[in-house]
Amino acid sequence: MTVDNQNGPDKDEVLEEKDFEPKQEATEVEVDEVSNAQIVEETSEGTDYEKEIEALRASELRIRADFDNFRRRTNEENAKRIKFASQSVIEKLIPLIDNFERALQVEATSDDAKQIQAGVDMIHRQLLDVLNGEQVEAIDAFGQPFDPNFHQAVMQEPSDEFDSGVVTMELQKGYTMHGRVIRPSMVKVAE
Repeated sequence: MTVDNQNGPDKDEVLEEKDFEPKQEATEVEVDEVSNAQIVEETSEGTDYEKEIEALRASELRIRADFDNFRRRTNEENAKRIKFASQSVIEKLIPLIDNFERALQVEATSDDAKQIQAGVDMIHRQLLDVLNGEQVEAIDAFGQPFDPNFHQAVMQEPSDEFDSGVVTMELQKGYTMHGRVIRPSMVKVAE
């Protein structure tokens, strides 16, 4: 060993160490830059995935809302179908009511005719009770203003007693079922 070696390392060796240390720092910086680049790529991919997830969630919510609306509409349609299921039968029974009312307007003179009329009246009331149970109601027309939603005008006549557009005579009763007209009233209207 020389004196120089005893005093410490050579300048060349020190330079090599100093050169080596910055290289280590540079390597660490490069590793950090590569890691950051990967994180940025993963984050951008993550953002794409997050956008896709949000789009799928929004789509799912729309599908659920559409299904709920479909279910609600179907339930409403079924309820209406059930509510008005007897309408076709009732429409066939209404002429029977008309005939019962005509039969009741005839005056009975003999005791036998009065008994028959009492029986007809009883059947008429039972039939009306059944129809009332189905929410069938007669339309009140006489003296009311003409309404094309409830009345069918078949005649017009000049009238001193009624204002223009008022029903002066009901020729055939009209009926509603649950508020829906199943047969409009045939009426005569004042001019």
